[in-house]
Amino acid sequence: MKICKVVLLSLLVVLAGAVSAYGLSEAFKGNIYQTGKLKPTDSVLRVKVGEISPDFTLPAISGEKVTLSQYHGKRHVVISFVPAAWTPVCSDQWPGYAILQDLFGQHDAVLLGITVDNIPTLFAWTNQMGKLWFPVLSDFWPHGKVADTFGVLRSDGTAERAVIIIDKGGVIRYIDVHDINRRPFLESIVEELEKLGR
Repeated sequence: MKICKVVLLSLLVVLAGAVSAYGLSEAFKGNIYQTGKLKPTDSVLRVKVGEISPDFTLPAISGEKVTLSQYHGKRHVVISFVPAAWTPVCSDQWPGYAILQDLFGQHDAVLLGITVDNIPTLFAWTNQMGKLWFPVLSDFWPHGKVADTFGVLRSDGTAERAVIIIDKGGVIRYIDVHDINRRPFLESIVEELEKLGR
């Protein structure tokens, strides 16, 4: 089992470097806004590992509303907050989760992508990426309310690049407020889901 895990993690490192949204189309490439280097983090967390997660309901680009507590007792939840649509790191990060889809299924887990962008912006941006397998949610109005509740709303009104893992009981098990200039490590998500099991 340990050997399989080492092989899987090694494969993730290689694939994560290879997966790039920029390869999808020239049109997509030309529409990415270059942010330059940003302050790595710019918020104060309001939640802690071991606490019950705040609940929320947000609209998805699918037209549905998604509520965190709808997964209680059924699935672990991985929340991926990203700062903004049409920016370089965000445009690489979410397509990169494609290599984890089966792993999420094996661990009774769901991934929720959240930004403070509005639905039309998210719809256009994710269409350029290709079909994402997870719900993409808009925290646009009231602006950044969910990000602020978790303590990952930056002073410029964007969200941090953060990964928060919540177990089936609604308890926060992992928090990574990552350097906004870099993608979070896929290996960390794999390791945390392994700890939670099914």
